[in-house]
Amino acid sequence: MSILVDTPRWPAHGRLWAHLVSDDNLAELHEFAARNQIPRRAFDFDHYDVPEEMLPRLIADGASLVDSHELTRRLIASGLRVTMRERRGR
Repeated sequence: MSILVDTPRWPAHGRLWAHLVSDDNLAELHEFAARNQIPRRAFDFDHYDVPEEMLPRLIADGASLVDSHELTRRLIASGLRVTMRERRGR
């Protein structure tokens, strides 16, 4: 079980954002997010959007910094990935 965060690259609201995921289960991800005061509204189907300035705290609490390709690969392998098609169908 791992919590992963990717390199912040997505601009929005005047800052850069990263994705926070679990490569095992969503309960683990939600617990980690709550422990780090990430609001539930930041959850987007299979990941949390987190601002760049939060990364040092997340890494200190055990998240592994990976590139976006590795994060996506591991999320798909876990079976937790929600595709764009699935998002539109919900």
